[in-house]
Amino acid sequence: MEMINAVGRRKAAVARVYLMKGDGKITVNGKEYKDYFPQTHVQHNLTDALAATEATTIYDVVVNVSGGGFKGQAEAVRMGIARCLVKLNEEFRKPLKEKKYLTRDARAVERKKFGRPKARKRFQFSKR
Repeated sequence: MEMINAVGRRKAAVARVYLMKGDGKITVNGKEYKDYFPQTHVQHNLTDALAATEATTIYDVVVNVSGGGFKGQAEAVRMGIARCLVKLNEEFRKPLKEKKYLTRDARAVERKKFGRPKARKRFQFSKR
């Protein structure tokens, strides 16, 4: 097995994920993932797909991620890892699909409309 790659997306974040045999190291943009994502609840997003398939100590993951915020980036990485695992072994599809790690979450910020302060908020109405 050489290197398997996949793309994960969430909001404005795009993650290119490379999976290879190793001892479980996850590198994001040249840093250890715990340094790049200091919040523990966001760190769990990265390891969820590997934990669902019990492959946390078998593969090394190298990620290039750009755009969006830290939460969107973490969920993009999770999706990319899940896609790599499915390319590697088709039996991983069922547990990953049950937890919705393979589904692209299309929710994004609604655009601001003209004549309003925000997307849906209106200015105060004055009858007289």
